Amino acid sequence: MNCTIIGLGEAGAIYASALLRAGHQVTGYDPAVTAAPAGVELAPSAAAACAEADVVLVLTGAGAARPVAAQCLPAMRAGACYADLTSSSPGTMEDLGQGAGPVLFADVAILGPVIAQREATPLMASGPGAGAFAELVRGIGAPVEVVPGPPGAAMAHKLLRSVFMKGLASVVVEAVTAGRAAGLEDFVRAQIAGMLAGDGQAVIDRFLTGTRKHAARRSFEMRSTSGYLAELGVPSEMTDASATAMERMAAAVQSESVAS
Repeated sequence: MNCTIIGLGEAGAIYASALLRAGHQVTGYDPAVTAAPAGVELAPSAAAACAEADVVLVLTGAGAARPVAAQCLPAMRAGACYADLTSSSPGTMEDLGQGAGPVLFADVAILGPVIAQREATPLMASGPGAGAFAELVRGIGAPVEVVPGPPGAAMAHKLLRSVFMKGLASVVVEAVTAGRAAGLEDFVRAQIAGMLAGDGQAVIDRFLTGTRKHAARRSFEMRSTSGYLAELGVPSEMTDASATAMERMAAAVQSESVAS
């Protein structure tokens, strides 16, 4: 199969090499790259790279999604698959899909660190080209979940997941950094590990009910925590955000109580 990679950074190079190992012909384009992985044919432009492609994988930054699509889609043949793996918004993915014409557009969400997991990184795809994309990359060992819905559906899943995953990562970094500064890193790590090892659904339910119910008291605690982190010289963005969120919840609960 003729495959094209637009964006030959670390992730693009990983997928290009994996496709080559699976026996596919791979063409690449990246204006900032002059040396591609061995076996990848470099094209002089994005449009030229896509002209004969059966499947195009776009692995650029999200900010380049629209201009790259504007260059590539008109050059592609009808029925070919254009898979956008950028972290663009669901709205952007929907717009690009609507403008793809006879090209089969796939919105692809990357659900893990490609640098660590390489081509085995879990993926999620939606849109008319999702099936063709999934068939291709499953052949290189990539787990892909095809979700129903138009382009943008896969990215919506990813961004909602990011609320928790990226937020959790930031909270853990802040908590462990504070624990280290206080000489209590082992204690903080044990508390986090214990929470993550529990009954996940029960923890979610407890957070949903308890946080709102006790928001007023907990907001004061988080403001005190923020002050303590300042004494330790540790940034407190996540702690401050938690306090602000709880203050909002507490105000909503009070307003509902007055109204009733």
